[in-house]
Amino acid sequence: MWEESTRKSASDPGLWSGGPTDLENNRLIVCAYHNVGYRCIEELLRQGARIELIYTHEDSPTEEIWFASVRELADSHGIPYLTTDISLPENVALVRKIAPDFIFSFYYRNMIKAEVLEIPRSGALNLHGSYLPKYRGRVPVNWAVINGETETGATLHYMVEKPDAGDIVCQEKVAISFSDTSHDVFGKVTDAAVTVIRAAWPLLRQGTAPRIAMDLRSGNYCGGRKPADGEINWGRSAVQIYNLIRGVTHPYPGAFSSLDGRKVIIWEARPIQGQGEPGQIVSANPILVGTGDGLLEIRSLQFEGEQEQTPEQFARHHVGAVKTFA
Repeated sequence: MWEESTRKSASDPGLWSGGPTDLENNRLIVCAYHNVGYRCIEELLRQGARIELIYTHEDSPTEEIWFASVRELADSHGIPYLTTDISLPENVALVRKIAPDFIFSFYYRNMIKAEVLEIPRSGALNLHGSYLPKYRGRVPVNWAVINGETETGATLHYMVEKPDAGDIVCQEKVAISFSDTSHDVFGKVTDAAVTVIRAAWPLLRQGTAPRIAMDLRSGNYCGGRKPADGEINWGRSAVQIYNLIRGVTHPYPGAFSSLDGRKVIIWEARPIQGQGEPGQIVSANPILVGTGDGLLEIRSLQFEGEQEQTPEQFARHHVGAVKTFA
């Protein structure tokens, strides 16, 4: 369905007419979502880019929407937008009619078919939330935190049929501290993405941007994550469990276990020295739990259907008998 905006309707035959454009008057189609999409569009507009159409997504009713709205940004600038998949036949025809010089993908969630990638005169480019070729694929920021990485980044690369495999135009690294959550790192990556677009767009517009072949052998590929993937294995080390917790804590679904047959989400913790049987609560306040290597101090947790609890609140109801997370 075509979303109403302050610009002309997509059905207007005069909206996208005319012949080829020169390099200083490029036509862009942008596929975008989330904060990265919002901020990168802002940067392109700041540089005077001519965005003809935006493809974005309807917000999911099952997802916590904590990020900026690309739809609202498009409305505020009078840019037409669609929330249907750019690879649908009717949209492929529309893209051909617009005849863009560039297509950009900024955290767009649909795979863009090869027939669409071949349309823009000067190429189709994607902004990926890692320092490629590391962490190709889905949710790269979460995976980097979960795996205990100390750095990641943002990469602008040309799109080819194989995901996250095309030539690199520009990259920016960001540090991951031991206390960073995925939300913290996502903020850093978003800033890095804007820096990349700020540097790359003038070169792309002038036709002088570099193209550096990606060596996929030196990287890795990660799949998507589901809420169920946040289940804690207490046999792993305290550091590994801590990395999982900070990798999926707010605004993500959280790392979880069960206690007394009830699901418990652990939102905040830290690894400390000590010993205990994996999953066994060795102290109620502070909440100290044994792992495969070290102790985990839980600082915030939540029983399913209840409010988040502090260690003090937890201790009022869980003192005395030895209990174990399953």
